[in-house]
Amino acid sequence: MTYLFLLSGFILACALSMIVLPNILFVSHKKQLFDMPDARKVHHTPVPRLGGLSFAPIIMVSIFSVLGALLCLGYLPDDCLAYLPEYLFLFSGLIILYLTGEADDLVGVSYRYKFLVQILAAILIILSGNWIHSFSGLFGIWDVPGWIGIPATVFVIIFITNSINLIDGIDGLASGLTIISLVTLCALLFHDSSFVHTLLGVATIGVVVPFWFYNVFGNAHRGHKLFMGDTGSLTLGYILSFLVIYLSYDVETPGESRPMIIAFSSLLVPMLDVIRVAFHRIRKGRNPFLPDRNHIHHKLLRAGMRKTRYVMLTIICIDVLLIVLNTLLATKINVTFIILIDVVLWTSIQLVINYYIRKNHGGPSYVPEGTEKRSAE
Repeated sequence: MTYLFLLSGFILACALSMIVLPNILFVSHKKQLFDMPDARKVHHTPVPRLGGLSFAPIIMVSIFSVLGALLCLGYLPDDCLAYLPEYLFLFSGLIILYLTGEADDLVGVSYRYKFLVQILAAILIILSGNWIHSFSGLFGIWDVPGWIGIPATVFVIIFITNSINLIDGIDGLASGLTIISLVTLCALLFHDSSFVHTLLGVATIGVVVPFWFYNVFGNAHRGHKLFMGDTGSLTLGYILSFLVIYLSYDVETPGESRPMIIAFSSLLVPMLDVIRVAFHRIRKGRNPFLPDRNHIHHKLLRAGMRKTRYVMLTIICIDVLLIVLNTLLATKINVTFIILIDVVLWTSIQLVINYYIRKNHGGPSYVPEGTEKRSAE
């Protein structure tokens, strides 16, 4: 019954997404609601950026419909009511972020205002009792009091939410990394018998998968391409942060540290990239919150990769590598050493990319895909 319960959530979310996305495309083209190209962006054709409008409503409809059906049939999981406060606060914060992202996609919102809204959304999760009670052995620290754990939780939620938002720079990257992370988190949640949280994860996968195909394989010139916009990235980042915090709850002994390490490992690429970019901007005397072209996908393009699809696949492979590596190491060595290994590996990858950027300096510049023939002429 559990498998049917989860499969129903995925199929319903996937079906609703396939119905809603074409309508978002139609309205976007009808009202000329496009993400316009500029010097910082990779795309060169106006593309609708409202795909994320479908995410939160479909996720909520899918979860509530499945749980409602189970309630009517008398098969509702025993722990469902116990999680009700968490989900009331979660969806309250989700709607706040959803509306903020929608406003940003339509008229623009300052990063200061978005930051304040993210703090409010993070506090709502904490009010449900979901906050980090342990550092899982990081620097030898396990149990932490609320005055440390609660601010750390706010930081983690904002950090993860913005990581997904900032990595959303090329086709399929943010959505692809989100799918990989959600699959990992759902496996941990299912193993932990947290079926209601697993339902949230599979419903989110169901809504993202159809979008990924529109985003990666859609033809912009024929009006079939779609971006998620800030509405989508903030929605996905918030849900991911909620699931990661849940898996990090009340870890007190070394034997229980594995889920927390793997949960954070599923988001290492976007998190490490944000840290690197922020330090780079600060070192250059720039505002760390203002955008530039120094994210890993921009660097890979400058390093010589001509197809954004290859860049996307390369970054996803790096993400999978880190997840597998940390999963294998989680029960063998302390989390501090795992993080050191991750940082060394990430730094090595950056050094290799920098080498190819220097090697290509002064050579043929990056030609956007689809324009090679025109540029040659």
